[in-house]
Amino acid sequence: MSKGPKTRQDAQTAEKLKKLGEQVIASVKKGQNPGIDIPIRALSNVKFNPKTQTIEMGKDTQERQFFNTAMARKFMQTLLVASTVKEDLLGSGKTTSIRDLYYMTKHTVKGTKENTFEEQDESDPVIEDLEVSVDSLREELHLFASNKGAMVGDMTIVDQGDTIDLRRMGSGGWSIPSIVESNVIQFKKCDAKFILHVEKDAMWRRLNEDKFWQQHKCILLHGQGQPPRGVRRLLHRMVAELKLPLYVFVDNDPWGYYIYSVIKQGSINLAYESRRMAVPSARFIGLSSFDKEGYKLPDNVTMRLNDEDLGRAKQLLQYDWFQKKPWQKEIKNMLHCGVKLELEALSKKAISFATDEYLPKKLRDQDWLD
Repeated sequence: MSKGPKTRQDAQTAEKLKKLGEQVIASVKKGQNPGIDIPIRALSNVKFNPKTQTIEMGKDTQERQFFNTAMARKFMQTLLVASTVKEDLLGSGKTTSIRDLYYMTKHTVKGTKENTFEEQDESDPVIEDLEVSVDSLREELHLFASNKGAMVGDMTIVDQGDTIDLRRMGSGGWSIPSIVESNVIQFKKCDAKFILHVEKDAMWRRLNEDKFWQQHKCILLHGQGQPPRGVRRLLHRMVAELKLPLYVFVDNDPWGYYIYSVIKQGSINLAYESRRMAVPSARFIGLSSFDKEGYKLPDNVTMRLNDEDLGRAKQLLQYDWFQKKPWQKEIKNMLHCGVKLELEALSKKAISFATDEYLPKKLRDQDWLD
């Protein structure tokens, strides 16, 4: 098998990893304590950029040194993961799971009883450290997670050379992989007018069965709750490359609001990837805390906000990205009412109420928040 990166992107990523190693070698040759600068991934080093409307990582870093008993293990683990990614993954053009990488890099250090890694919860943070250190997505390091999410709609794509018509994906849809970069997934033909992201699989299935995407010429997808990186990256790509508006359809509770904000502004934990995952133009189409009254939903479809919900909602009120007056009004109204609504509550009106009335009216009236 030939060695070396298989694509231009792989070559660029391999070069970044090579430079990381060269910096360490240069320090050794100078007689210095070899170290790696790791950007700090914490709330203290995260800020909201009102101009881009995204959450961004600051410039604070921490040096991970070899001759430091508190850092030596992490230093070794970081270089071990970097070397394995460069030689075994980028070098072969193959991908693997983060679980596989844990086993690939786990071994006992010769002459000792010390393992390079004990559990996967040691290797996962090292992967994230490596991502931010070399400014590369985990997927660009050829690492993937399990598929989580599905898509149908008015579009044809190419997935690793296979042409897939998203109009003919049946009840289950096309399973969205975690690696959706342009060298893997290409958009061949798109007739859709917008994208609708649905929080839950159950509501997505109702809309798919009712052919909502066909009636309204859209792309319909879900991420099984908090969307995984692959789904968020795909949303970013479709909005950026296809110039389509994105609407987010989630439960009316603090967690639904947060799911929307992660899609729109990015997440605190992955602030370093916001520019490649966040979609600042995304719009919240529901459920709204005003929908119970507006659509005359009965009291018996609501659930009381618990202490965790109340605490989370109050946190959201303080976030910079929820300071717009309509959002303050939305969250405060939910707290005032003291209840939350799941998407499935719409089915109390009729099994296809979301398909036939709720969403069409929201779109027609431009009744959304941004």
